[in-house]
Amino acid sequence: MSWKTYLACAKHSYFPQIEIRTQLVEQFKCLEQQSESRLQLLQDLQEFFRRKAEIELEYSRSLEKLAERFSSKIRSSREHQFKKDQYLLSPVNCWYLVLHQTRRESRDHATLNDIFMNNVIVRLSQISEDVIRLFKKSKEIGLQMHEELLKVTNELYTVMKTYHMYHAESISAESKLKEAEKQEEKQFNKSGDLSMNLLRHEDRPQRRSSVKKIEKMKEKRQAKYSENKLKCTKARNDYLLNLAATNAAISKYYIHDVSDLIDPTAFCRVPLSKCCDLGFHASLARTFRTYLSAEYNLETSRHEGLDVIENAVDNLDSRSDKHTVMDMCNQVFCPPLKFEFQPHMGDEVCQVSAQQPVQTELLMRYHQLQSRLATLKIENEEVRKTLDATMQTLQDMLTVEDFDVSDAFQHSRSTESVKSAASETYMSKINIAKRRANQQETEMFYFTKFKEYVNGSNLITKLQAKHDLLKQTLGEGERAECGTTRPPCLPPKPQKMRRPRPLSVCSHKLFNGCMEAFIKVLAGEPRSPRMRPM
Repeated sequence: MSWKTYLACAKHSYFPQIEIRTQLVEQFKCLEQQSESRLQLLQDLQEFFRRKAEIELEYSRSLEKLAERFSSKIRSSREHQFKKDQYLLSPVNCWYLVLHQTRRESRDHATLNDIFMNNVIVRLSQISEDVIRLFKKSKEIGLQMHEELLKVTNELYTVMKTYHMYHAESISAESKLKEAEKQEEKQFNKSGDLSMNLLRHEDRPQRRSSVKKIEKMKEKRQAKYSENKLKCTKARNDYLLNLAATNAAISKYYIHDVSDLIDPTAFCRVPLSKCCDLGFHASLARTFRTYLSAEYNLETSRHEGLDVIENAVDNLDSRSDKHTVMDMCNQVFCPPLKFEFQPHMGDEVCQVSAQQPVQTELLMRYHQLQSRLATLKIENEEVRKTLDATMQTLQDMLTVEDFDVSDAFQHSRSTESVKSAASETYMSKINIAKRRANQQETEMFYFTKFKEYVNGSNLITKLQAKHDLLKQTLGEGERAECGTTRPPCLPPKPQKMRRPRPLSVCSHKLFNGCMEAFIKVLAGEPRSPRMRPM
């Protein structure tokens, strides 16, 4: 094989690694933009309610100016453009409805000022802190997963180069062996043409010595060829096993983990998104419900408009938002093509070889993988149960119904008594400090266990892929040992057919569906059961 040919093969095989690396970088950029968009949304909401509290007593004219200020800002924003394309996220939709309701307000009371300043804005500030803190934690886990993927692809590239090297040596040894066989055949032909009686007496020992040298050279080259062929077979097996493990790891990341990074509650057992979006929608819903409770008790005539906002809050849909984000950036979250076997110099064997003398080694390796998988699955299941319990605790913290402020609007109470009642409830400083400490402590424990679970599940995925491939390969060999069938032969030559990439992978409209459903169809494998949604 020429040096140019080798470089071309290496470049072709390394291209998927570059593509995946670029895609991973773009994924984090997209998620970071999503986090910044949420922070901007929360910042706008905090400013809005602060200003609204200040101008409550200025009645409708001031409120109209306020609503127009934010409406004009939204009209020039990116989210406003997405609204026409049906890319409006549910939190942003709630924000639009709040502005619409503000235009209908004509008068407010001091109670609203107290609730907005000491309740709603505090909640939004807490959500902003949560978004920043949880995004940093989820980014650490995501970077670890990215490093693991790149490590796996680098290992695959290394074993592929090793296989190519041993295969080249095997071809060279085979060529030398054939040359020795030709020399031996040529020597025998000469011996047949010249009768031994015609040779002089002193030439006979020289003739025998020449024959022995050729035979010795042939034996040496035969041994070298067998040795190189064995090394090539082992290297090819390692390459194919690492190929299966790499494809399994990449498939798991793109089919499950990336989806989890975006969706806070869409899937069942241990969503990675709960690291990134932990309680965002639930906390935001509680904030809006606090606002709704105050507005409903302020004036019965405004119920019609507030019912619309309440319906939007009820429809704060993490799944829909996840589908929207993935459809907006469908090319970034689309799984790449699987790594294909890269044959070297016409090698048509593209399956794990279970022939002797590697059959015994593969069988031992298969049993070791089987035992290891059983242990890892038991350990990972225990970690998952702990995660389930921790997640339930977090759900209880994040879904507490603390948004009802109807007691603050009792007509028999004065302004001082209303303010006192509001300060003694859930939003008191003592209760806030206690709840925040409990929440953050539970979050830290959750992240520790989740990191352990992800590491375990990633290892199980790779080992399971190797185990399944070995099981499929050794199936024929194990029956041969029992005398039920013949020993395994070389794998059949594959048909040289290039599977075309689906046309819908990079298309903008995904068969009138969502990106998550498209990824599942593309993967062609069912998802494992997970924790029920929040």
